[in-house]
Amino acid sequence: MPAADCQALRFSTSDVNFDKPTTSTRSSSRRSSGSMVALMPNPHRCLPMRSPMARALVLTFAILAISTLLLRSSAEVQTAIIQTAASAKQAIYLQRPLKHGADWQDTLPTPTEPHRASSTGDIATALVNSSIPMDCNYDIARLKQWKEKYKLGGQIEYTKRYIQVSRQPIRRKSMTVLNQSFLTDTIRTVDLNNPEPYQAESCPEPLVAPVSQSPFPGSANASEFMFGVSTTYKRFSDPKTSPVNEWTYWLTDGKGNTNGGKLLLMLLDAEDEQLQETHNILTTAGIDVDVYRSNAEDIMAVRYLALVPTMYNHPERPRKKWLVTCDDDTFFPSFNALKERFDEFDDGFPMYIGTFSEDVNNIQRHGSQAFGGAGVFLSVPMAGLVAERYESCKTEQKIKEANSGWGPQGDILLRKCIYENSNYKLTLLNELWQLDLYGDPSGFYESGIKPLSLHHYRGGGWHVAYPWHYTKVSNVCGEDCMMQRFRTEDDFVIANGFSVAYYPQGIDFDVNQFEATFHAAPQNHGWNLDFIMGPQRPSLHKTGRKLSWDLQEAEVLEEGMVVRQVYVRRADDWRWKNVDGSAMAGRDGVLELVWLGDRGQ
Repeated sequence: MPAADCQALRFSTSDVNFDKPTTSTRSSSRRSSGSMVALMPNPHRCLPMRSPMARALVLTFAILAISTLLLRSSAEVQTAIIQTAASAKQAIYLQRPLKHGADWQDTLPTPTEPHRASSTGDIATALVNSSIPMDCNYDIARLKQWKEKYKLGGQIEYTKRYIQVSRQPIRRKSMTVLNQSFLTDTIRTVDLNNPEPYQAESCPEPLVAPVSQSPFPGSANASEFMFGVSTTYKRFSDPKTSPVNEWTYWLTDGKGNTNGGKLLLMLLDAEDEQLQETHNILTTAGIDVDVYRSNAEDIMAVRYLALVPTMYNHPERPRKKWLVTCDDDTFFPSFNALKERFDEFDDGFPMYIGTFSEDVNNIQRHGSQAFGGAGVFLSVPMAGLVAERYESCKTEQKIKEANSGWGPQGDILLRKCIYENSNYKLTLLNELWQLDLYGDPSGFYESGIKPLSLHHYRGGGWHVAYPWHYTKVSNVCGEDCMMQRFRTEDDFVIANGFSVAYYPQGIDFDVNQFEATFHAAPQNHGWNLDFIMGPQRPSLHKTGRKLSWDLQEAEVLEEGMVVRQVYVRRADDWRWKNVDGSAMAGRDGVLELVWLGDRGQ
């Protein structure tokens, strides 16, 4: 090879950066390139290539080498530019105390440089579509409010994490694996009684959560549905049981306007002014409602059955396709998905659609019927049949036959009215959930499923849950992402809207099975729930293998773009114990997740 050719090859090679071009390695990369130039042989020391065969081999090798290096350089320079932008956008400081956290953190992997997103495209989405600056500063005043509100100790383990939504043309997954770590540093302890000096540190790069391009709650069109609910004025007006927030979610566009759904509310023990007050509260929230006084002489089962002729005889019924009976604690978390599912049915045919109880004992006790808390959907022709036969379906004899040992049941009255006056039977829709569960409901809400209805979440013997808060994140990522799970490299699982769980010994179980944290009642045989849920995997309570922060509240900070979630873990929680009974954590903990919307969607 001529000396000039050798010199040209030398400079082409030295211009390629062989090191990973992150912001922390760029200077060392340049030093390495300079060293490479100094160590290259001088041109006159290149071996002469008089043989044509030798020249051909060298030329081939050179072309292949240069092509490889150019391809590699192009991809890595692009990554370097994006990561430089990431550093620039994250120049907002984190204040944190100097002390380390509690003993459970000993199980965490050694913190390293924050993991990057799984692909250049993910990082680009995170940066291009988020104009919200990340702020990880401790808000001591807010932490003190949470301390009082949730009865936490004076020393709190606190972490804040940003999550960038990336809406993509993909299907919803029950579990999405992220090539990032949830924690990029040790969790620190905030001493709210004796604040210590703080040092500044920038926020880590946000987790990037790929989700499907599912519709947002505010876009739901419920104009084909009319809902009938019978309850008491006391339950409606009590802040602990009032359904106003939940109804506002699935009966409005979230901006004070109806989404087309009609609500007929029948109240027991309500005076005229209370009926008017109830109407004012609901219409102010944007709910299209008519409020009635229930007949106090009717028993509860008959008041429930009376919802059907009340809806059928309503002047707006001709514009509806589905008349629905439900309870005041029935919640529809994904109304777009619900409507899409019912578009598959023939509303011109007499149809009776619902689901069983998850507990086979309840089916044996009450019968094979739609259980009303999950929602009972009647096509208009079917509702007409019930309305026509209403008087004969609520006689003293029928009420007696509807007594399953737990008093007369409205669900049984409705089933008997349909079955004894027609040949039509129940159509099962198992995405509706009655949730006849006792105990810790986390095994259900952490399962990654997409329910069309939820029930029995107000406690009183049943489980306690906060679906109105769970679904707020849907305003940023779409209906599909509520209860969707995201697993990180360091064995954290975000059950979106419900919990953040850490598995210190790894995840070596079937994540597609429900964890048996709950049980059936009153007769729990161990297999009651297998009928609907399948066999459940053993609970991790008191095993030292799981530690969870449960969502307590959520807030929409910017419509469609920013949602903040607050998850709380108590040190004395009976679930998070080691096998020897000792607590897994020595202090209470708070995780704050901030979800950033995808401005490109």
